[in-house]
Amino acid sequence: GELSRFLLALKVCLTGGQSGLTLIFDEIDRGVGGATADAVGRRLRALADGAQVLVVTHSPQVAALGAHHWRVEKRVVNGVTLSHVMPLSADARIDEIARMISGDTITEAARGAARALIGA
Repeated sequence: GELSRFLLALKVCLTGGQSGLTLIFDEIDRGVGGATADAVGRRLRALADGAQVLVVTHSPQVAALGAHHWRVEKRVVNGVTLSHVMPLSADARIDEIARMISGDTITEAARGAARALIGA
């Protein structure tokens, strides 16, 4: 967690002015929530102004700030791990962020919170 956030700060400093970069962050927001997760998400969003940024997250605050959203599902079938990546529509994105907030049972309150995070 701490090291990931340090690396984010370092990448922001080192990539200033460069174009055509692709940056990948895997759970950079692990162990944080609320205002800190929002701050991490905003830094990533700012970084995306000059680079392609791919973020793996379980944080609704970070996910809500992305320009695009995919859901990744992993399954084990006959001992083989399979990953399925699905792009989400605007409505599916709201439901996914609501699921991230409330768990498997998506409530209208969670959908409202998801819309507020996205700004929809």
